[in-house]
Formats: sequence, C-alpha cells, structure tokens
Amino acid sequence: MALPTLTPASSTSAIRLPITGTHANVNSTANPLPFGIYTGAAGIQASTDFVSGAVDQVAYVYKKLGGDVLDVEITQYQVYAAYEEAALEYSYIINIHQAKNVLSDILGNTTGTFDHDGQLKSGTLSSSLNGTQVALKFPRVDYAYSKRISQGASAGAAVGGSETIYSASFNVSASKQDYDLQEIIAQSASMPTVAFYNKVGNKKILVRKVYYKSPYVMWRFFGYYGGLSVVGNLHNYGQWSDDSTFELIPTWQNKLQAMAFEDSVYTRISHYSYELRNNKIRLFPEPSAAGPSKMWIEFSVPTDAWSEDTDRVDGADGVNNMNTIPFANIPYENINSIGKQWIRRFAMALCKEMLGQIRGKFTTIPIPGEAVTLNHGDLLQQASAEQEKLREELKTVLDELVYIKLAENDAAKMEAANKVEQHIPITIFVG
Repeated sequence: MALPTLTPASSTSAIRLPITGTHANVNSTANPLPFGIYTGAAGIQASTDFVSGAVDQVAYVYKKLGGDVLDVEITQYQVYAAYEEAALEYSYIINIHQAKNVLSDILGNTTGTFDHDGQLKSGTLSSSLNGTQVALKFPRVDYAYSKRISQGASAGAAVGGSETIYSASFNVSASKQDYDLQEIIAQSASMPTVAFYNKVGNKKILVRKVYYKSPYVMWRFFGYYGGLSVVGNLHNYGQWSDDSTFELIPTWQNKLQAMAFEDSVYTRISHYSYELRNNKIRLFPEPSAAGPSKMWIEFSVPTDAWSEDTDRVDGADGVNNMNTIPFANIPYENINSIGKQWIRRFAMALCKEMLGQIRGKFTTIPIPGEAVTLNHGDLLQQASAEQEKLREELKTVLDELVYIKLAENDAAKMEAANKVEQHIPITIFVG
C-alpha cells in the first residue's frame, strides 16, 4: 500500500514557523497584534517600517531557532506580537531614563491624558508642547523643583516667594490693649472691595508684620537719627521725623534687628511692642489718645497645598511625578539602529519563551519504539536570562547617559584639555 501524503509535511507538529513573514499578515484583522500601536489600525503611531521590521524578525527567529533543521512550533503572528512587545519594552525603559533626566525641570508643567495604549489624546496638551511627541523634545533647564522649595522657604522667611501678602488696618482705642486680628480680618474679608475678599473663611491668617505711620506734618527731609527740625514726641518716647513708619516688634527682635539691619532708612523702632497669641494681639504700653490711632498689619492666608490660587505665580496642577509626564510610546521611526538591534534581540528572547511554554505542555512525544524529549526547560531558562541581561545592559548604558553624568564628563574633558594645553609651548617660543 502506498504511503499517504502528509499535510503539513512535518513529523512533529502541525504548527510550523514559516521561513519568512508576510506584510499583509502583520496588519491582519483576523489575527491582529495585541495592542496594534505601531500597525495601521493604531492611528498616530502607525508605521510601515515597523511592519517591515516585524516581517524580517520572522526570518531571523526561523534561522536562530534552527527552522532549517527542526520545526519551530510557533506562528508568525506570535513573532509579530513579540516584536511589538520588544518595541514597547524599549520605549518603556527609555522613557523612564528620560523621566530621571527631566522631572526636576518640568514639575508643575502641563501634563496630558492618555488612552488605554499609553498614547496621548489629541488636544490635551498646550501649544508649547506641540500636542504630540513630547518624549522626543529636549526641555529647557528650569530648576522647577529647586524653585518650588526656595519659594516656600522664602515665603516662610518673609523675604520673597510666590505667596500673596495682604495688608489691612484696625483702629486703636485709648486704654484698650487687646484686639482680635482674626475676627477683624474675617469681617473685612466679607467686603467685595478688599483684596482678600472671600479668602479667609475658617482659615487662620498668618500675621507677618505690625506697624503704624506718623502723620504727614510737613514735607521735609530729616536725618535717620533725628536732628535739626525733628519733631519731638516727648509724650511717648524719643524723637521722630515727618512721615515715619513705626514697626512694632517683640522685644527679643531688637537685638536681631541690630545684627541684621533689616529695616529701611525710613523705618523707626517704635516704643510700642506687642504680644501675639492665637492671632489676638496685645499692645504694650497701653495706647493713649496721643498715640497712633491706627495700626497696620501684613498677613497671608494659608491655602490648601493641592488647590489652585489665582494670585499665585505657580499653581498646583501639572506634572507631579513620573507617571504624569506627558510621555507616549516612542515612535518607531525615531528609534535608531542601536535601539532596533536591541528590539530584535529582545523579541528573539520572547520567542524562545513562547516556544518553551508550548513545548512544555508536552515534554515528550512518543514515536514508534522511542520517545522524543523536548528542550522546553532550556528554552525557558535561556529566554529569562537573555531578557534580564538585555534589560540590565540597556539600563546600565542609560545610567551613564543621564544629564548629570554628561555634565560631569564634559567637566572632566575640559579639565583634561586644560592640562594638555599647559604643556603646549607658546608659538612665539617655538623654532
């Protein structure tokens, strides 16, 4: 009896990897890629070059895994999926590297919204980011993180910052020492005409400065320490010139003022002092009819750290960590030969893993008088080791290429160049 013709012509498996791939099958609607980010169905990241690379990967896997000698029991569609995963893994590692580089400079900047593939949705970014591939841009050095820290510190020290400082006054009554600043400011905040309208509520204000001004007696210049034509206010204390500003300070601050000299030439140290407890101020000594009739205060209103304040230069919305940086998957066309070779090698390791998983379902195959043992264990071990090695290889290189390392390398180059130039004879002395 004649032997039957076997279809497919294989003695081990009905599934065999073809010798090469097919362009049409990469974009197959019947058997699509898991994500389809770089194929025609994806939209903004669609790439004909990716399709060609995936097709070439089939031939590469076929040769490397011995397809000319033994069947490779995976499909071309699995190779395409592995190639896509490798490209996405490369993009993932590169984006993490770039996040390390730029995060401190872009904190608070515009973020975006992302779809299920990690792609930026159109129209969500500002025009300054050009709406698409932010991952390909080189941001300006802005020291955003350092700025935010310095602004908070300077605001706390009352020497700058972005915190809004308001000014208000209250009337001083003779023989009355105690005044509730919190109540006074809260009542004023209900008036639409004031700058801090509707901003206080139940928030405790932060009193930063207490002061009063002398009346406009005449427009003349007087020396800082008094002198000719100085008006004597002997009823209270000392002497003062016209239009002087008197700042009330706790007594312990006198020594600090002398050391820091933080007052302007028009500011006098008043004989008045104060004590502030829970925003209730007590004036010393007891005010008299001959004293100032109005005191001024400078204060700020604490704001929620997570809330926007229209009066602030910097807001709370925007990039706040690596996961809100507007990085999408790196376009395939922008990955150079270095990256594409990494993708090929990683895709190969993924194909080994797939093949090992498939062969592991049947560790041995019975044949007449014998059994064939499959090498699934070796394949899985090799695949795991190769994937880890490739990841570490890429991460090691990238760690040497962070911006701070590049700056250090440039500094070392300049130092070395300077040492060389020290030993180069000046031209005039040569020959």
